[in-house]
Amino acid sequence: MNMNFNEERPIFIQIAEGIEDAILSGAFKEESQIPSITEFSVNYRINPATALKGINILVEEGIIYKKRGVGMFVADGAVKQLKGKRKEQFFDNYIKNLVEEAMRLGISKDEVITLLERGFVK
Repeated sequence: MNMNFNEERPIFIQIAEGIEDAILSGAFKEESQIPSITEFSVNYRINPATALKGINILVEEGIIYKKRGVGMFVADGAVKQLKGKRKEQFFDNYIKNLVEEAMRLGISKDEVITLLERGFVK
């Protein structure tokens, strides 16, 4: 996981999103153990309470779970849950704004689709 703690977003949010990214990329598989709070705090040189706060977000969402005395694990179904969550965020953060701007500029739905298709060509 790569972290950029110079951003304006809180570190605990970046920790949570970094773990989500690792789950989505397959670095942390479902039902596998993730690093401990101590490992996160040492590796990223952050306060353990900050690491815990980021991990607790994912515990509350059911993405990871704690096994008392053993550690934290990626929940079964976490990938599907994260993809759904990220798709909603993608819609809210990008698609809504794209459609609003297209409407302001008088760009039709078909033109937007053509532009999107152009963006997928490399």
